[in-house]
Amino acid sequence: MKLLVVGAGEMGRWLADTIDADVAFTDADPAVAAAAAEPRSARAVPSDTQESFDVVGLAVPMSVVDEAIATYAPLAEAAVFDISGVMDRPLAAMADHAPDCERASFHPLFAPPRVPGNIAVVTATAGPTLDAIQEAMVEAGNTVFETTAAEHDAAMETIQAGAHTAVLAYALVAGDIREEFATPVSEQLESLAATVTEGSPEVYSEIQAAFDGADDIAVAAQEIAEADSDTFADLFVEAKRNVDADSRVSDE
Repeated sequence: MKLLVVGAGEMGRWLADTIDADVAFTDADPAVAAAAAEPRSARAVPSDTQESFDVVGLAVPMSVVDEAIATYAPLAEAAVFDISGVMDRPLAAMADHAPDCERASFHPLFAPPRVPGNIAVVTATAGPTLDAIQEAMVEAGNTVFETTAAEHDAAMETIQAGAHTAVLAYALVAGDIREEFATPVSEQLESLAATVTEGSPEVYSEIQAAFDGADDIAVAAQEIAEADSDTFADLFVEAKRNVDADSRVSDE
């Protein structure tokens, strides 16, 4: 299987390490593609390549995935997929630019330092090539689960844009507090803040731009800040009810 990985950053490299294929990297920065290829016995190809591949996998930022699909999907002979993190727009672009290929959108719900993990997938057109790619992800220890583009993109408003907003807001106001004052809650928030801030601000900015969710967190925080005792109790009970509902869904 000849695989072109478009985008030679962290996720593109993870993809190349996960799929058993003859890998070629391309990137807007040729030096990045070369650096990704060299230790993997892969090769780098120019960003304007016209070479054909069995599969094209796009590991590019959400803000440019439509453009990248338009450029590189026509190079795919069997399948094209993306791991950009948004699903609705890439699937529409693949249908436009690779209508005869197997098509899917995967979203690894983790950064490569924390593999393996869960991977959401929407399969627009199934086939043996994408089956093999998904099987490789599972064999690497990941849990791949089917969803819809609408369900996925709505979920990202909460589990990414909203969650990141809440964690970063805490980090911004936490201040310099002695370690001895830590509580079980604050320790977990500190750990979450460390996880978020060790990542790339450009990646998190892309998420905030792609998905709503931050405003809802701000509104909820304002409601809590302005609540009297009775209203606070009502909000607390509502929060517990939401958490309990999420726990029941997870158990199912």
